[in-house]
Amino acid sequence: MRKMFFVSATALIVFAACNSGSESNASKDSMAAKAVDTAAKTAEVVPPVPPIPDGAKVYFKNLKDGQTVSSPLKVEMGADGISVDSSGHVIPNSGHHHLLIDSGDSIPMGIVVPKDSLHLHFGNAQKVTTIQLTPGKHRLALQFADGIHRSYGSKLSSAITVNVKK
Repeated sequence: MRKMFFVSATALIVFAACNSGSESNASKDSMAAKAVDTAAKTAEVVPPVPPIPDGAKVYFKNLKDGQTVSSPLKVEMGADGISVDSSGHVIPNSGHHHLLIDSGDSIPMGIVVPKDSLHLHFGNAQKVTTIQLTPGKHRLALQFADGIHRSYGSKLSSAITVNVKK
C-alpha cells in the first residue's frame, strides 16, 4: 500500500512539474511575441527619409565661394523648393539647416547629423547665425535634414570655402 501511495504521489509531482514548465514556456512565448510585436510597431513609427522635392536646393545667401571675410561671421542660409521648419517631426517637403564647419561637404542621406562644435543645428527653423572662425581658410557646408536630423544628403547641401582675415 505504501508503494502505491509513493508511486501515486511521485506521478502527481512529476505531472505538476511538467505542467508548470509548459505554463512557463507559454508565458515566455507570449512575452517574446509581445516583444516582436512592439519592435514591429516601433519600426513603423519612424518613417523613411522623405523624398526631396524636384528643384529643391539650399545655399548661402550672403557668402560666395572664395570670399574673404571677418570673424565673427554672419551666415544667412537659404532654401528654395522646400520649407524650413522646426525639428521634432518628419514632415514631407520640409526640414531644417545644419552648418558643417571644416567637416566635409555633406553627410550621406539618412545619417543623423552629429551635434558638436563643428556640426551646428538650427532646429528652430533659424535662417541666420553668427559664428566665430579663426584666421585662415575654412570650408563651410549647409546640410539640410528632416525633422529628426537625418541628412537629405548631397542633393540638399551646399559648400563653400571662405578666407578669414587676421
